[in-house]
Amino acid sequence: MTQPAVTFQVKQLEEEFNTRLFDRGHGRVSLTAAGELVMAYAERILGLSDEMEMRVCELTDELSGVLQLGVSTTIGAYWLPWLIEGFKRRYPRVVPRVSVGNSQLVENRVMDRQLDVGLIEIVTDQPTLERRGAGRDDLLLIVPPGHPLAGEKSVKAAQLAGLPLLHREPGNAIRELVDQFFVAAGIAPDGLNVAAELGSLDTVKHLVAHGLGFAIASRAAILNEIRVGTLVGVPLDPPLYTPLEVIILKDKFRSRLVNTFADFVIEEIARLSADRNP
Repeated sequence: MTQPAVTFQVKQLEEEFNTRLFDRGHGRVSLTAAGELVMAYAERILGLSDEMEMRVCELTDELSGVLQLGVSTTIGAYWLPWLIEGFKRRYPRVVPRVSVGNSQLVENRVMDRQLDVGLIEIVTDQPTLERRGAGRDDLLLIVPPGHPLAGEKSVKAAQLAGLPLLHREPGNAIRELVDQFFVAAGIAPDGLNVAAELGSLDTVKHLVAHGLGFAIASRAAILNEIRVGTLVGVPLDPPLYTPLEVIILKDKFRSRLVNTFADFVIEEIARLSADRNP
């Protein structure tokens, strides 16, 4: 729309409500209290319109619409591309809108109804959420090929306690599992030799490969590096796993799109796990 057309529409709206919706002055425009209220209702109306269109399409058996999806960083990098590819081939009219963050952030956004579905690596106990176990992934010690522990069949927490650890950031699901691994062996997390706390798994892998410390990561995240020989993955003793969880709201009127995607993820992760761990 042109600027005069926008101005005319705003003027018409203000006349309809008989109040100012914008404060104008000093080269700036901001919403009045009435403007904030109108905007909030407008967003709800548009959201309901989108939902209505999606539900009508469902009645005609054409699955379509926007799917608000949140995923943890590891799932986003090493599982999501195949999940989205497979789902889009089945349902080309669905538009996935993906947000990536740590598992705790995704869980919170699903509870706040900002996301339709979450794929996380923690087992949630939130009463408003329905959780579906999609599978699990081994957590392995990762070190460069020449590391003294690279040839071990398995590694205990006590063997790692004094070595420099490249840890994940607080709130990351794998960090919590790693801390629990050491606590179970009687080693307090604040007693670990943490060399760095990193929000990027690619950075973790780079630093491990260059000998700056060890890390613990999921098998799916390091398959390529193991194949090309830049990293070695060693099982932990006792074994450690990260759960792969689908979370959705316990909602009586949940859409068929949400249910279909949740079912698809469980089916597809089982298939991908079998392919990756023959």
